[in-house]
Amino acid sequence: MLIFNCTEAASKFFSRVHKGKKITPVDAKPPSAIIEDDELSGADEQWLVHAITVQRKHVLLVIHVQTRYCLIFADAKKADTEDFVDRFVDRWVKGIVINAHHHDLGQWLNPELMLARLKQTCEHQRFYRRSHRSAQKHIDEIAWMFQDKVAHTGSLPPDEITAMVFDEQMNDTPRNSKGAKSYYFPDEEMALHWLRHYCFLDDVQLHTAKERRQQMAREIAALEHEAWLKKYEQENSNS
Repeated sequence: MLIFNCTEAASKFFSRVHKGKKITPVDAKPPSAIIEDDELSGADEQWLVHAITVQRKHVLLVIHVQTRYCLIFADAKKADTEDFVDRFVDRWVKGIVINAHHHDLGQWLNPELMLARLKQTCEHQRFYRRSHRSAQKHIDEIAWMFQDKVAHTGSLPPDEITAMVFDEQMNDTPRNSKGAKSYYFPDEEMALHWLRHYCFLDDVQLHTAKERRQQMAREIAALEHEAWLKKYEQENSNS
């Protein structure tokens, strides 16, 4: 089950008034006051949702409580949970699969298992009015960076590809949270979470996949640095 824990702003976003009566999918009485205290099945995913307004458009920021993997949806349709869930699932899956192949994790992806587990997870959704202080701090940071990006470009992301690029940048930003031994990268944490819960890798397989991903990340970083140096040298040689 997808569990969307909504801040006050997100709760208002998903609500509407019809004939003087408030209609909302957000339950003000969650099963527990603290997200981590919920009794979850293996197919439940806890997310925190926040809403802001940028250039007079609604923007939703969604962050996975466990891994801090985030997704940002610009120009969201107010009070339309069906559209939100559809966009959310599509972006989440595409982002995971693209990132996995980019880091050579394709050998551990099992499409049949993934789709079956994903269907089980996404078949039902719950919206609760509930906050999470630590995850909210990360959302606030991401919101500031998103607003700064929009201010520099002059517009919201015009399409899904552009939006996914921003998601990728945020998820490749090191984070820290209570209980973590050190800084971590949300994209790596989500990749490992996905391999464990959607592809059913055991600890040994997961360790091997993690090492491969980190090796690829180092190689990608080295190539990007080399490309930057070449560009820098060319620009300075022409000046």
